Amino acid sequence: MTITYEWRGDFDNSAVNALHAEGFDHRPVNADWLTRVHRHSLGWVCARHDGDLVGFVNVAWDGGAHAFLLDTVVAVGHRRFGIGGGLVAEAARQARTAGCEWLHVDFEDDLRSFYFDACGFRPTTAGLVAL
Repeated sequence: MTITYEWRGDFDNSAVNALHAEGFDHRPVNADWLTRVHRHSLGWVCARHDGDLVGFVNVAWDGGAHAFLLDTVVAVGHRRFGIGGGLVAEAARQARTAGCEWLHVDFEDDLRSFYFDACGFRPTTAGLVAL
């Protein structure tokens, strides 16, 4: 299986909405991802197989040294092939090229192995407030 990764790649809002709904197990919504990422993100990575969007990660940032992974998602039928790790690796490469010094991520407990073992993140102390 050949997967291509595109930094700031073109995408269709409906494709990201469908991928997000499938990957995060929620009903589809009509979010304007294009406006969102162009307004708030350092960039994003699209993973494609035969032209179809099979993975996506948004890279938000603070305009300086810190970048943040958001919405890392791979289509259910394309999981366990290293696509998620490829998305994160490309996001890290591009954030480093942009001058970022840190790449942050938060995740649910069942993804610890993915982020720590497969992607090389290390545990840190962090906090969260529900708003």
